[in-house]
Amino acid sequence: MKLILSWIAMGSLLATSAQAQSASYAVIDLGALKNAPFSMADGESPNGIVNGVSGLPDGSQHAVLWYRASIIDLATPGLGGLNSAAFGVNAAGLASGLSETSASDPHGEDFCGFGTFRSCLPFLWYRGIMHPLPTLGGNNGEAGEINNRGEVAGNTENTNLDGTCPAGGPQRYQERPVLWRDWQVIELPTYPGDPDGWAFGINDSGQVAGASGICSPLNPDTGVYILSRHALLWDGGKPIDLGNLGGTGAFGPGNIALEVNNQGEVVGSSDLAGNTTFHAFRWTRRAGIQDLGTLERDFASAGLAINDEGNVVGASFDAEFNSRAFLWRKGVMTDLNTLIPANSPFVSLLFAHGINSRGEIVGFGVNKDGAVHGFLAVPKDTPQSSESSEPEIRHWTGPVPAPETTRIWLLRLLRTPEFGRSSAGQP
Repeated sequence: MKLILSWIAMGSLLATSAQAQSASYAVIDLGALKNAPFSMADGESPNGIVNGVSGLPDGSQHAVLWYRASIIDLATPGLGGLNSAAFGVNAAGLASGLSETSASDPHGEDFCGFGTFRSCLPFLWYRGIMHPLPTLGGNNGEAGEINNRGEVAGNTENTNLDGTCPAGGPQRYQERPVLWRDWQVIELPTYPGDPDGWAFGINDSGQVAGASGICSPLNPDTGVYILSRHALLWDGGKPIDLGNLGGTGAFGPGNIALEVNNQGEVVGSSDLAGNTTFHAFRWTRRAGIQDLGTLERDFASAGLAINDEGNVVGASFDAEFNSRAFLWRKGVMTDLNTLIPANSPFVSLLFAHGINSRGEIVGFGVNKDGAVHGFLAVPKDTPQSSESSEPEIRHWTGPVPAPETTRIWLLRLLRTPEFGRSSAGQP
């Protein structure tokens, strides 16, 4: 999922006191590219290939894959631009995402949101080469997740000027949700009356998760220029409005669907009534939309991924928007930090971005060196786990500050000083 919803509070990253009865996961620091200041894991294939980004010493970021203790830079040579990100990977090792090109956007847009004002294209990486995917005629687009059939969800510009975009830009053209199949781009319809939309998650049946709404300033929580008013599931190419938790989508990430598992169950986040906070949700055809709540004493939450067993991972936020990675399973939300051993290489796990059918969880956190790195959490007593399965108690006694260098790199990457503090439609 986009390294969307990927903000860190930069003063006190974690100010809770937590305790676990036993360590349920072994945690692996995925590392970063050589001399890189950070990395973030965004998702994982069924067979353990992890996708995400790594920073570079020059301040740019590259799409990467991790597999069996190796990291692969997908952006060498890439599409010619400085920045890229991998948002999906399937069991065959095909990866999808977005990449800047070397060309300046002819209309002065900053579609990728990196502040470079270069054209940005969706890509499919295979056989060691990053290939651009077609758009709906516009100059920009981005790819989200890829399923095991090689189908990719995403969004691209068309050639229609968008009358709902704020005067002065930078966004000028409509963004439309799409599906790529066999290198062909297929436009998906939005909720009636919504000129813009974006798609991100896709399952092996071709069902697609996303949202639609109107043009807005760049939403730093989602990375798109859309005020997301309707969380959607496309089934057979037809949009299903998943409803909401009482809000209109004007706060934080808005009303969005991010992933859909192979059972057709959807996870995302929605504003609550009054548009002053947002909660993670799980949607099923039988039960409809379900509020997953937050961790104890927290203010907001975001559901970021769901596996075929219906287990959900994401992030929960306190009133200052400090984040904790969570696992929601069998109706209970648990702080993932309470399920890892005391000798973990991480001080705190901040966001959980993906969970696969083996129950492995990926995301990012602060390691013991003070760097923000991607992590892989593997359930105990599996071949992938090498740590002791003996119960251990894990405690926090106070805040975990991020080093100044890490803070600066993250602000450059995430393009926002605060998660969720302003709506997409307001500065």
